[in-house]
Amino acid sequence: MKAVCWEGKKNVRVEEVPDPKILNTQDVILRVTSTAICGSDLHLYNGFVPGMERGDVVGHEFMGEVMEVGPAVRNLKTGDRVVVPFPIACGECAMCRQDLFSVCENSNPNGWMAEKLWGHSPAGIFGYSHLLGGFAGGQAEYVRVPFADVGPIKVPDGMPDEQALFLSDIFPTGYMGADMCNIKPGDVIAVWGAGPVGLFAMASAYLLGAERVIAIDRFPYRLQMARERARVWETINYEEASVLERLNELTGGRGPDACIDAVGMEAHGPTAMYAYDRAKQALMLETDRPIALREAVQACRNGGTVSVIGVYGGFIDKFPMGSLMNRSLTIRTGQCHVQRYMRPLLERIQRGEIDPSFVITHRLRLEDAPRGYDMFLHKRDNCEKVVLTT
Repeated sequence: MKAVCWEGKKNVRVEEVPDPKILNTQDVILRVTSTAICGSDLHLYNGFVPGMERGDVVGHEFMGEVMEVGPAVRNLKTGDRVVVPFPIACGECAMCRQDLFSVCENSNPNGWMAEKLWGHSPAGIFGYSHLLGGFAGGQAEYVRVPFADVGPIKVPDGMPDEQALFLSDIFPTGYMGADMCNIKPGDVIAVWGAGPVGLFAMASAYLLGAERVIAIDRFPYRLQMARERARVWETINYEEASVLERLNELTGGRGPDACIDAVGMEAHGPTAMYAYDRAKQALMLETDRPIALREAVQACRNGGTVSVIGVYGGFIDKFPMGSLMNRSLTIRTGQCHVQRYMRPLLERIQRGEIDPSFVITHRLRLEDAPRGYDMFLHKRDNCEKVVLTT
């Protein structure tokens, strides 16, 4: 079969690899019909995630048709059309029983590797390094899906792939970012990053009752998408204005009730701190650039919440712990517990409350994935979200 393989920094190729096989009784084999390039995939592409090996099949946003079913799978059958959550979860461990699926205790066979970096291991993830299990990803013609009784959900007849695909990751991730803010009527929510996850966080904040949402980014086309498609109340281009000053102006000096970091480890900024982070990263003295996170902490109102859904990999420097502690802020974060949100969000789609396909700007064939990665990384042709079809 054809699959998108990681071959080193800024190098992915579509190659012929062996077809997946049923390995465990709870597996299914899926014929992928649609998959997508995620902003998190760019962290792999740029070489910031440890544990990648040449030839690894990437991709964690995908859906398709069930082709083969393991003997212990009870809720799926051949021919079912399903969307698959990116975290792999057993459904039985103490974490899964608390709906904390992205920290499943049983799904990462390489947990010992993750423990060395993070203290404890999270769940396995499709196509996202051997640190997180070494599972083949879904940017491929076929994929093996473990614990298929727990993860995939059936897509209703007549619903196009593009409406269901993002239930695999970015829609639930953005929604969880807003959900962690405990939004109340009248709240003002600021979102750093107007990429796909940021746009879903903005739209979700309104679904959950926010009065005003403010989008922060540096690309005019992304800020325009935030205004037109996520209905944000105000946008801030951080290369043209001081974010902290502008947020204070917009909130009467109080600050947003909650701040969402939808950027993560590769943040940019116009200040000297960006140069500091880049230099420390180059010298391997710091793994991530927490520019957006620092700003979100400092911007948030006293007693507010900072919700972190941007991906971080390791250690950061110059973190404003004094601001966090002295102003009674709460930080909530995590890889998304996708299985918790898939069905409620599917129902919102069916009721017409949101059409997740609004983030798509480019549609390519699987064999064009290298071009899609380059386009997405460099924001060519106003690229916001690339969907690949097989």
